[in-house]
Amino acid sequence: MAQLHALVVYVPETHIEEVLLAIGDAGAGRIGDYSHCAFTSPGTGRFTPLPGAHPFVGEVGIEEQVLETRVECVVQEDMLDGVVRALRAAHPYEEPAFMTWPVNGWR
Repeated sequence: MAQLHALVVYVPETHIEEVLLAIGDAGAGRIGDYSHCAFTSPGTGRFTPLPGAHPFVGEVGIEEQVLETRVECVVQEDMLDGVVRALRAAHPYEEPAFMTWPVNGWR
């Protein structure tokens, strides 16, 4: 059995479908005979762009709040690098907030 990793990423609501499709096409969310499996939940992202940043939303030095969606899915370890590349390519933020960690499979 391949090692699985959990992937969590925060995406502005305006780009959720694009990011879900990109990471799913790259192999995220494959569970048995299913693809593009993910759990999503709404929330608010908060950040302050620092000098040198080129924010998609907001201005340098001013705190920003954005309606975002938290995406959770699993990724096989051998697909993780490709999924992260797809995530970065599809995500509108200069520095997308995401995290991964190994998890135990259920098979």
